Amino acid sequence: MIRADHTRRTLLMHAERLAQTAADTTLPDLATTTLTQADALGQFLNTLAGQFAPHPGSLPRTLVHAIRAAHGGEEALDEEQLLLSTATAHPSTLKDMRWLLPDDFTLPLHSALWQCLTTLVHNGEPVDRVTLLWEAQHRGLLADGHGPDELIDLVSAPVGSPEHWGERVLQRALLSRAFDVGTRIAAYAQDPANTPHQLITGSRRALADLTSLRTRWQRSTSPPPPAARAPRGPAVARAGPPVRALTPGTRALR
Repeated sequence: MIRADHTRRTLLMHAERLAQTAADTTLPDLATTTLTQADALGQFLNTLAGQFAPHPGSLPRTLVHAIRAAHGGEEALDEEQLLLSTATAHPSTLKDMRWLLPDDFTLPLHSALWQCLTTLVHNGEPVDRVTLLWEAQHRGLLADGHGPDELIDLVSAPVGSPEHWGERVLQRALLSRAFDVGTRIAAYAQDPANTPHQLITGSRRALADLTSLRTRWQRSTSPPPPAARAPRGPAVARAGPPVRALTPGTRALR
């Protein structure tokens, strides 16, 4: 009982620290700091798995209400709009931005427009504001109360590069997911009905939800690999006059 209670308190500390870090916008390099906290939580869970014998227990039955971190608001909407505008103006960059998914957006309309853009690029269609409007109409977005002028205005102010704004959108999604994972595990730890085995299983499941987003974030921020240099072929002698064999008694010319 004492060991289980200590496990619960320590797990709660790690989970709350992860959620607090993900929500602290004053920290430098927030994404890296948050992922470091997630690693510390994962290492603690690995330690727990070695301390408690394997047990085929069920997942925690704790009801967890989703709470989004304070990373949304007008700033998030502005960055998503800038991404859509610059992507419409520079659609060729979208082929290298497969690390960004529609679920990363905070507004459903922006998510749907991103799907329109990536579909046009995937199909090899020309991309501009008119074709984007046509694709949006084909998907029924205009029937959801959004007028043509509204959609045209939304993608008419390109600034910077799509990669920059895409990384901003993805980072916001990463931090929001980390906050959700931290609060979910904290709720598990605060429920005395959960056994250590349920805490370990449920926490690992929750932490795994961050893995795919983390992988995509690392892909988006990793520098491109250096271009491979073509191997040099064997040295080829330069063409010249044929060399005649010297006969006895003949001196070579200098």
